[in-house]
Amino acid sequence: MPGVLYVVATPIGNLEDLSPRAQRILREVALIAAEDTRVTRKLLARFDIHTPLTSFHAHTHQQKTEAIAQRLADGESVALVSDAGTPGVSDPGAPLVREALELGAVVVPIPGPSAVIAALCASGLDTARFLFEGFLPRSRGDQKKALEPLRALPHTLVFYEAPDRVAKTLLALRETLGDRQAVVARELTKKFEEFARGSLAELAARYEETPPRGECVLIVAGAGDEVREETPAITWEERLVALMTEGVSPRDAARQVALETGVARRTVYARAVELASGSPQEA
Repeated sequence: MPGVLYVVATPIGNLEDLSPRAQRILREVALIAAEDTRVTRKLLARFDIHTPLTSFHAHTHQQKTEAIAQRLADGESVALVSDAGTPGVSDPGAPLVREALELGAVVVPIPGPSAVIAALCASGLDTARFLFEGFLPRSRGDQKKALEPLRALPHTLVFYEAPDRVAKTLLALRETLGDRQAVVARELTKKFEEFARGSLAELAARYEETPPRGECVLIVAGAGDEVREETPAITWEERLVALMTEGVSPRDAARQVALETGVARRTVYARAVELASGSPQEA
């Protein structure tokens, strides 16, 4: 019988945020798959945990997934952790979860710290609907492509960014989305935690003058009625074709169109597959 894969959230700064349940699981499993074993080893030492570690990050996950999957297939339990926060969010944890499920293993989340939720809930912006986009592409052209579909959405937008790129990214957001209200959250749960609030232009000017320290979360207000009204109305199929013409995969294009229009994702994806395969229905 396959073992259990535990997806364990770890502190994003303050070590007191590692829950008692997470500590117990990390002690009990046969193996911990860690994004950076050096970081995780320090965490384990703090709580006197001596479970074996193996690295599992962007450069190793393809070969390590097979090895970890074999241990799960043999009935062992494994914990998946990232450097900080909840695994599977902007890290390579998701493929391991899928592999575990295909094996018939049980996947158990051990909830806890998340930079996305911590930043959002204290931002003061709307939390009823939000969209997490992770890290934006590096080039200006690719950034614009990524941001343009978000311009008319009413959802609060959440991004991750490295400190040396915060000012440039805030300017790119302003250029495509307009000068909206935003929040830069940095050093979350740490001694110098900070929430800077203002317009995108104000925040960009602030961090151009004095670049921030520490990893940052950017939260941007959703589109107001005036932006949504000025956005030309097109059918969901036209939007799907436009995205796929830009090189977006059928799966990602379907996800985006379903999010923007409310059309069932299954319906949109079926049409995307038809378009990708050159189905006669395309005409």
